[in-house]
Amino acid sequence: MMDNRKEQEREELHRTIWNMANDLRGSVDGWDFKQYVLGMLFYRYISENFISYVNQGELEAGNIDFDYIK
Repeated sequence: MMDNRKEQEREELHRTIWNMANDLRGSVDGWDFKQYVLGMLFYRYISENFISYVNQGELEAGNIDFDYIK
């Protein structure tokens, strides 16, 4: 019984997210929208890893007050 309810909630969440994505993309082709979103996610991933890399290097160099974002 509990698994069935979780599955229903998951399906409802999936539908809601899908509808939100469709509203957001508007009249843009799905493939173009996916390319844009995946590109932005990749850029964010690279940016966050770069920040972590720089901060870790500064910490290892003894600069404990350094924060790349600031």
